Amino acid sequence: MAEPFYFHTQFNLVEILNKKSKNVIELLEGIKVVPDSSIFYHTHKFLEQHHYLLPEPANDFAYWISDVLEEKTLGEEIGSVDIVDFPSIRELRNRFIEILEEHIDKNRPVRNCTEGSEFHFMACKTFILPTPYIAHNLKEFKEILRKISKSSLYFHIFEARIRLGKVDNDFSRWLRDLGKDRIAAEISHLDPYTYTLEGLREKIISIICKEN
Repeated sequence: MAEPFYFHTQFNLVEILNKKSKNVIELLEGIKVVPDSSIFYHTHKFLEQHHYLLPEPANDFAYWISDVLEEKTLGEEIGSVDIVDFPSIRELRNRFIEILEEHIDKNRPVRNCTEGSEFHFMACKTFILPTPYIAHNLKEFKEILRKISKSSLYFHIFEARIRLGKVDNDFSRWLRDLGKDRIAAEISHLDPYTYTLEGLREKIISIICKEN
């Protein structure tokens, strides 16, 4: 028998790192050395912060390259990196490095941004907290999904898998333990970056409802 599912939530303390870039060469140097929490912040946290605006936002790197440096082609290439395809921050970091190195090799001289528009590397410390919600079965799980905060949903789908290095999202892992392999697989195969957080919540609930 599966253990109950304990819903957690999170809050984040944002930290400004002592590193900034005025061009793509310095951006590349920064991406190579900043901690994983900074790469995570500038990619996945962008999604959480802007979930009301777009279902599939670009990452901070792409935004700065396109809108500040006005390097539209490079910005589109960085923005087209599908972060759901990367099971670890290390592999995602390496992909950004590869794209920037290829661009720099082909394009000299590089363009500097105006003073005051530099890219400031940031990171965040995530604090995980329990919630009062516990699901013992699929019915309770579905009802609680309607109640939890967006931060809780974000934690169990995104943060736990990428930041904490789990092979799958928390929901699918528990559903498999519950013997609900079909539902677990369908949720696992969702591309969560193509939904708003509210849209993702409704999609997961609709998948569960098909079991009834």
